[in-house]
Amino acid sequence: MNGIGRRGFLAGAASAAAATGVGMAGAGAAAAANRAGAHALTAHPTALPFHGAHQQGILTPAQRASTFVALDVTAGSRAELADLLKTITERARFLTTGGTPPDPGLTAPPRDSGVLGPTVVPDSLTVTASVGASLFDDRFGLASAKPARLRTMDEFPDDALRREVCDGDLLLQVCAADRDAVTHAVREIARATRGGMQVRWRQDGFVSPPRPSGTPRNLMGFKDGTSNPDTGDAAEMARLVWAKAGGDEPGWVAGGSYHVVRVIRMLVEFWDRVNLHEQENMIGRRRDTGAPLTASAEFDDPHFENDPTGDVIQLDAHIRLANPRTRDTDAQRMLRRAYNYDGGLDVNGNLDMGLIFVAFNQDLDRQFVTVQKRLAGEPLTDYIQPFGGGYYFALPGARDSSDWLGRSMLA
Repeated sequence: MNGIGRRGFLAGAASAAAATGVGMAGAGAAAAANRAGAHALTAHPTALPFHGAHQQGILTPAQRASTFVALDVTAGSRAELADLLKTITERARFLTTGGTPPDPGLTAPPRDSGVLGPTVVPDSLTVTASVGASLFDDRFGLASAKPARLRTMDEFPDDALRREVCDGDLLLQVCAADRDAVTHAVREIARATRGGMQVRWRQDGFVSPPRPSGTPRNLMGFKDGTSNPDTGDAAEMARLVWAKAGGDEPGWVAGGSYHVVRVIRMLVEFWDRVNLHEQENMIGRRRDTGAPLTASAEFDDPHFENDPTGDVIQLDAHIRLANPRTRDTDAQRMLRRAYNYDGGLDVNGNLDMGLIFVAFNQDLDRQFVTVQKRLAGEPLTDYIQPFGGGYYFALPGARDSSDWLGRSMLA
């Protein structure tokens, strides 16, 4: 292939965490649109149920906008940690349900930023709270409660991790139909928890609409998440997503899930110089339809058994390594919920964009880690650069209005 080599490209590229701004339309333009009879963009009023055995934001279909905020807990005691988790729960419960904030009176600061107007609309908002391994150190007496496989995120051979944008005591995954609802939720939770936790890193993301149909595409132009397990199959979710208590796992983990976040820069300027045939061979699918190279439609089975020597789908193609579709590897599948990110430019003027890989697992080692080791050295590694994220454990849900996220962990 002609053009600059990957190592040369990387030598001049510095990864940068994504940061997005919020644009506001001018009042005059809005008024003109209304006078012309146009309809302003409407908020999505859907409120997803907050209470239950599991948190929303796991099986929930991916909303358009997201942010991932990792936090270091600054609470000084176990009681203060409990208060922090109760506050996060209370704010998440209100924000996901919607309503009118109380009037604080003339002399007090407003009880809401007003980003969504005088009434908070739910906008399909989900706030998913997860805990990191560092929370289980000696600060809060939680060492014996740590999920058995939870640890600082592994660094795999093809990674370029920047530890300042990895890990954290807590992770809040905030998703909604619209960007302003995500921004609003982050601000309102931050307002209520000031003094109890400090932001460690943040990454904003988005999901593209299906084009022209089917699964949304990532920023390499390929459909992403085609072979996900069926979230409507409760037995499948019990087998692949929800953690089980017992054995070496503490009892409180039931209803939670190992939550993997990997922020992966895509070297798109390098990728865009690769011919389409080579791109499709690396992935194992057609870019236009998402179909396996051995089939004709996106959701067709690639039937690797009919192509044992890789004459059509090469043996190191991404889809073949990620999901070999054998009886022995079936339990290694995980539920993916990925988002794209666009961070503008790095310090050298190169495009900084890529994928926020998100996966929920019943067993971190059996699923994500095993698959990641199998992907080591695949051809795609020349065009991607994992640099941030972490391993977390998504807490079981708050079952009713008197319950709070993390209660069973602290019991």
